[in-house]
Order: sequence, then C-alpha cells, then structure tokens
Amino acid sequence: MTERRYRLSVRLGNWYEDQRLKEDADKEHQERALQGQLSSQKEDFLIENLQRPVELSPSPDRVVHFGDVVTVVNPGGESRQCAALSINAAVNPLRRIPYPAIEAPCGVSGGKRLQPCVRTAFLITSVGAESDGGVLHFDQAFALKTASGFAGGLYLKSDLRSFQRCAKVSRLQEVNLEDTATFESWWKIVYFDPQERLEFEGLPVPANERVLIVHCKTNQALAVVENHGLWTVFGRESEVVAHTFLDSHKAERDNNHWLLKNL
Repeated sequence: MTERRYRLSVRLGNWYEDQRLKEDADKEHQERALQGQLSSQKEDFLIENLQRPVELSPSPDRVVHFGDVVTVVNPGGESRQCAALSINAAVNPLRRIPYPAIEAPCGVSGGKRLQPCVRTAFLITSVGAESDGGVLHFDQAFALKTASGFAGGLYLKSDLRSFQRCAKVSRLQEVNLEDTATFESWWKIVYFDPQERLEFEGLPVPANERVLIVHCKTNQALAVVENHGLWTVFGRESEVVAHTFLDSHKAERDNNHWLLKNL
C-alpha cells in the first residue's frame, strides 16, 4: 500500500477560516494603531506627558508660600537613594474627554527622577482663607495638589487604615490622589527635630530643608518605604505611605524626612 504524501501547497483543515481570522486580527490591529489604542502607544503617551518639564516657584525669602509649585523629595538614607513624591498612574484609566488627563483615584510612589516635571510637581494649596503668596507656617494646614491639565489637579489624601483600605505592599496607611478636597487631604509641616519642634511652631516653613509632612486627620507622617517596591511604567519604585517611623530615641527616621524644593 502506497503512502499518501502531501505537498507544501496543499491546505488542510479549516484553512480558509483561519486565514480570514488572521486578516481580521491584522485589520483590527492596524485600526487600533491608527487610533493610538495599542498598549505600547498608551504607555508611551502616558510617559511622554508625565515627563514634561515644569517650572518651580523660587522664592527670594527662601520660605514656602501658598501657590508655590514645588517637588517633594525624600533625601534618602545610608542604604536608600533620594526619592521624589511622584504620580503613579496606570495606562488604562486615562480620561479622554474633554482633554487627556489622569483619572482619580490615582496612586503615588517614590520615584528616582528628581527633576521637576508633571509627575513630580505639586502645588501648595490653601485649605482656608489664605491667598496665594501668603507664607506657609509650621503646623498650618494645607493641601498638596498636582498640576492642572494632564495631571488632573488631584489632591494628595490619606485616611485611617482598614482591612480593605491600606497600602498594596506594606499594608500600612494608604496615600493616593483624589479629585476632591476634603479633610482627608489636609496636611501640615512639622520640624524634623523633636527637641527643637516647639521652638519652630508658627514660624515660616523654609524651602529646601528637612521637614516632616504630617496628615492632619490621622497624625501619621508621610513616609517612603524602601523595603517595599512598586512596579510602575517607570520601573521599580518605592512605596509611599502615611506612617511615622520612630527610632530608639523616639525621633522620626529619615523615611519621614522631606524637602520642599523650589529650585
């Protein structure tokens, strides 16, 4: 009995259906590429807009004012690099109407890029009757707000930790960005040295010097956690939480130290 052999040109099975499915998939891919709907295009669009440079608000008197645009930078420690408070936005929840912008709620992280850009720039916002240009003082409530436009004008907020509301990795008190200003978005500046803290109460907050950023509702200090990393579109970054880390002398560790940089 002779063995039946097929040439390479012979098509077997549902070859026509498979060919049409492949053509439809290629056509859909091309249409999505023309509309900028591919995942790689969305990621490039997100990174490009978040890395647009932003001009900070240098002050001749070297203090922080309401309305100033600053970067919030953790100076690092012995085994930890500097990290800037940064927007940690995902690719999918981007608002398209009326203009492209980040959708709330949105996460934050400790990014390695320290240059002022849309991702790292925050506006010192009043929560009372203070007008722009007024000096921010120690223990005075204020809000940190992202830039308008693509950054969405979102407020940095936190709330009491619960089983369902906590940081993803460390399980500590969560910090994120919301589109409405509430009591959960109120913060205050505290001097970093507890032995001299009372002497600085009510004084103007200096720019580019170590301070603590304390949440008014929970009294927990903003912190960067180096042992718990987050994967973002910019790579692996540190998690940012609201938690006061104390050393053996009951003083806040450098995880809680921040610089309000306007240079």
